[in-house]
Amino acid sequence: MAMESTKNESYFVFMNYDPEYERLRADRSVMYLHYIIYSFIIFWDKLCYMLFFLMNLLMSLSHFTLFLSFMAVFYYLFFFLYKRTKKGAYELDLYLSKKHDELLASTLEPGSYKKTLSLVIVDGFSVEITEDQANELRSANGVRIVEKNQEIA
Repeated sequence: MAMESTKNESYFVFMNYDPEYERLRADRSVMYLHYIIYSFIIFWDKLCYMLFFLMNLLMSLSHFTLFLSFMAVFYYLFFFLYKRTKKGAYELDLYLSKKHDELLASTLEPGSYKKTLSLVIVDGFSVEITEDQANELRSANGVRIVEKNQEIA
């Protein structure tokens, strides 16, 4: 009779390919564009404030108005992208958390495990479970790898 392992340890669980995860992650990747645009806007603002007086003197009123219109469009696009990427990141986090919670609930006994985090960069999560539960997860549908967290001392 095999002795059941009862000590909970930290495991990483990585999932098989999921087209919905890939779609949401691609939407979220626009977020990196947000950081580039944000950095450019900070630089742009400083440049505009420093050259505002000079441009007003050198440009005709129509050129200056056109310049301000361009700035307004640029800011609008920035805030549109920011809002979109924030929503995409939220949707991805929610999707993965729910997917991982449902897998654990359908495979393991309630209260016998503790999910510590969902990973967004890869479709995976960390969970505190026994070795026997890790073996159950290895055979669950959609699971690619279950590995014990090897902490380096």
